[in-house]
Amino acid sequence: MPFMPQARSLLIVSALCFSVLMPAASRATVVEFETVLGNFEVNLYDNATPQTVANFLDYVQNGRYTDSIFHRSVADFVVQGGGFNTNARAEIGVITTGTAVVNEPVYSNVRGTIAMAKVAGNPNSATSQWFFNVDNNAADLDSQNGGFTVFGEVVGNGMDVVDALAALPVYSIGSPLTELPLQNYSAQDAANNVPIDNTHLVI
Repeated sequence: MPFMPQARSLLIVSALCFSVLMPAASRATVVEFETVLGNFEVNLYDNATPQTVANFLDYVQNGRYTDSIFHRSVADFVVQGGGFNTNARAEIGVITTGTAVVNEPVYSNVRGTIAMAKVAGNPNSATSQWFFNVDNNAADLDSQNGGFTVFGEVVGNGMDVVDALAALPVYSIGSPLTELPLQNYSAQDAANNVPIDNTHLVI
């Protein structure tokens, strides 16, 4: 199942919500990620990657990303979301996916960009999952599996929030959540089997 770039070979915050700002005089779309670690904006590449942007916005507008979590973090590489959500009882569920979108590799996977995750060996398999490049991953991801479609970039000081997320410790709670970033949770908590709740998840 992993919808991910393969790490170095490849891939939210306590209720991940989005608002869409679409300037009337322009075709550029800006979405705001509202997370437990802070909010930030992402400018989408409507013209260069229209099918990918339309696919992403469909998930946004249908509320499928509401209460979603960042479920994967790999140091100096990526943070990934769009695959799982949580409810009031901190039960992690899988986001319902639609039809896969055709790959549209145009821009490089450099730091600060958002790209679609997909199934290994299938360039046209991206559905709901995406990742932020926290480093320059062009050498790894621009050619792997047909290239990973970059469809937007973090603007302003938004990478401060992404970097804060990337700095969180990660824990395995079983496949596929083996690199789950958690806040307010320690190795001792893990050793003592302290239950994970929504104060720990990055929504």
